[in-house]
Amino acid sequence: MGVTPMTVRSWRSRFEAEGLARFGKVARGRGRKATIPQEVIDRIVELTQNSTPVGETHWSTRTMAERVGVSKDTVQRVWSARGLKPHLVKTFKLSTDPRFEEKLIDVVGLYLNPPEQAIVLCVDEKSSVQALDRTQPSLPMVKGRAATMTHDYKRNGTTTLFAALDVLTGTVIGSCLPKHRHSEFLKFLAVIDREVPNGLDVHLILDNYSTHKHPNVQAWLERHPRFQLHFTPTSSSWLNLVERWFRELTDKALRRGVFHSVPDLIASIETYLNAHNKNPKPFVWTATADDILAKVARGRVTLQAVTQN
Repeated sequence: MGVTPMTVRSWRSRFEAEGLARFGKVARGRGRKATIPQEVIDRIVELTQNSTPVGETHWSTRTMAERVGVSKDTVQRVWSARGLKPHLVKTFKLSTDPRFEEKLIDVVGLYLNPPEQAIVLCVDEKSSVQALDRTQPSLPMVKGRAATMTHDYKRNGTTTLFAALDVLTGTVIGSCLPKHRHSEFLKFLAVIDREVPNGLDVHLILDNYSTHKHPNVQAWLERHPRFQLHFTPTSSSWLNLVERWFRELTDKALRRGVFHSVPDLIASIETYLNAHNKNPKPFVWTATADDILAKVARGRVTLQAVTQN
């Protein structure tokens, strides 16, 4: 059985003493028992969930330990056992768009059941991308020390990246332009029109920014009937998959970059874009509209209850 003779003797002795009825039950351990009184645990949990320290926004292990009269390690054990993390906070916003359900179903339907003979593109602008240069040269990574860079920087101008993510393949059509007005958006629409093969309808998923609804844009769309626009609900940028690609771009090419000029910045963006398109990987959408609507409904009930209290 792969155990020691001592283990076998121990179980045989238990069988002789107690018989088969209790043979499979493990005896209570003889180690040190818990020493935190239940009332102390309840006090820590209650304070954590329903109060804050004077003049502060949240509890730390030390402030809670001082308040309750236990060690900070005890507080941490209580929090860990119950999944309490006062130091963390997540952001959210429930959309108040009166057409939320209609727009949600439309966009999710394109993700889960795209139309035939068509391409679905998630479109948005990453505006005011800054060409940041550090005030002193960065130091390379060496053994025992991470790479370093100065915390301050010099601003060398900005650009706006227009991007269209192909939902099916993960490839991205991108163009850097000086501003993000309707005139620049029209130029980007022309780029998309050239890049997408003739004979395919073009479904664009984008937000409610006024640029996308400008009369000149509407006129252009009338002259290009294969383009169809699908708007996400207000305050629902999470519904546009190109935002996920923007995060990848920021983490991998922009945040730690050093750009002496706007052309340097644009060149870096284009290099990342070209490298991405050589081996694209799509972001697979899995959530159904019903699942999202149910989650939003629960959020609204909770938010209403908190507001009323």
